[in-house]
Amino acid sequence: MKIPLSLLLSLFITFTAVQILPAQELYFPAQGSEWAEITVSEAGFDENQLNSLVQFAIDNENSVEKDLRLAILQAFSREPYHELQGPVRERGGPAGMIIKNGYVAAQWGDLERVDMTFSVTKSYLSTVAGLARDRGLIRGTDDFVKDYVWDRTFDGEHNSSITWHHLLNQSSDWSGTHFGLEDWGDRPPRDGGIDDWRMRELRTPGTHYEYNDVRVNVLSYSLLQVFREPLPVILRENIMDPIGASTTWRWFGYDDSWTMVDGMNMQSVSGGGHHGGGLFINTQDQARFGLLFARRGMWNGERLLSEEWIDKAKAPSEPNPSYGYMWWTLKGDTTWEGVPDHVYYAAGFGGNYIIIDEENDLVVVLRWMDNSALGEFMERVYKAME
Repeated sequence: MKIPLSLLLSLFITFTAVQILPAQELYFPAQGSEWAEITVSEAGFDENQLNSLVQFAIDNENSVEKDLRLAILQAFSREPYHELQGPVRERGGPAGMIIKNGYVAAQWGDLERVDMTFSVTKSYLSTVAGLARDRGLIRGTDDFVKDYVWDRTFDGEHNSSITWHHLLNQSSDWSGTHFGLEDWGDRPPRDGGIDDWRMRELRTPGTHYEYNDVRVNVLSYSLLQVFREPLPVILRENIMDPIGASTTWRWFGYDDSWTMVDGMNMQSVSGGGHHGGGLFINTQDQARFGLLFARRGMWNGERLLSEEWIDKAKAPSEPNPSYGYMWWTLKGDTTWEGVPDHVYYAAGFGGNYIIIDEENDLVVVLRWMDNSALGEFMERVYKAME
């Protein structure tokens, strides 16, 4: 049977139209403080459990002093010569957001208040390293850092064997003094004294995990040498402005962490607030940053960060499966009952968290929650979603 030409054309047009229909668009919040909300049922939560969850967050405020100068000095009082060298701001009260499918399912507290976020800053620093890798400024994370930073920072048999990979997963055991801070003075062992810490046997890079802000700041300094621009500018232009973050966040270093780059004096920013400084940011901007990771580096049709880097950032490291490239994982000793182990998170002193579940398109931001309540809070999140 001969099919009429008009029918063939009609079938072709219909087929073509079906093929080119765009996939359902994901919601991304527009620039500014307005963020669309959805009902509890639309978000897939049980209303009573979600309300209870919010109250749980409010009731479990972290006990650190509101005056964070006191809190920092108390927390790190064991460290020899510890002192504040960067800005510090009094903290606010509990705040948080639960973002499901890009929309606000729950929120509480002052979401626009700019607060210190301490070691959550490390996850932003890792992201800047990812930008360097994506641009080809760092050819590979297994490259020796000495091949990029040729001043005396990586001199010597030990330090010259350190790679970007080692700095990013905190297994470098970098040894030295950086902007007046000794590596051995940061979170020293419970045993021994200054002479023991100074004369310790160095660990082969990549074999031993040790959380150490001095070495994180060495990473920040090294990235400054690679970009040859201040890292806050790199973060703003490539991440924060494209995701519609506010203009209120700030990223500080220390009073004396300035270095000359191409004839210009630039501040090398810190990876946390251990000595003051670090990232000061509001809850909504943290949630936008988290949503970028939940969406695997895409924002409203534009790729800002490669999937390859995100996979590296959340991959368990050899010396500590609970830690990736400055993001924490649930692949090691940390387990939250009822929470899938693909979840990963940024964490900072005082109870600051950004928790990412890519598979469920879920982001949770917490400010000033008691650390001991975090596991139960996340357990309740998933129970409320059942």
